[in-house]
Amino acid sequence: MTERKSSRLDEIVARANRDKAERELGYRERSLKMYPWVCGRCGREFNARNVQELTVHHRDHNHDNNPLDGSNWELLCVYCHDNEHQRYVDATPSKDAAAVKSATHNPFAGLADLLRKD
Repeated sequence: MTERKSSRLDEIVARANRDKAERELGYRERSLKMYPWVCGRCGREFNARNVQELTVHHRDHNHDNNPLDGSNWELLCVYCHDNEHQRYVDATPSKDAAAVKSATHNPFAGLADLLRKD
């Protein structure tokens, strides 16, 4: 890749990261003003010293869906947030599932013949 293309790509990635950080700051700050600092799953309470462990979860898993009324958000502690995302991943069928073929090899295919010879 030429230096010019690499530089352009670096600019695009940097801008995307800046835009994401600005979006997150906006909805995080709004949600912390809107909701009590309590995890919506485990009920753990937070204060100014540990509020960094409280995350904003998007109920529809779309981080760009940030209505002003906060209807797509819930505050979760980092542990419950990770658990929620893992549950979502586990419940979502893999894109590779269609590519998986059933087994064609039968390890016991010749077993009946072997048993008859005795």
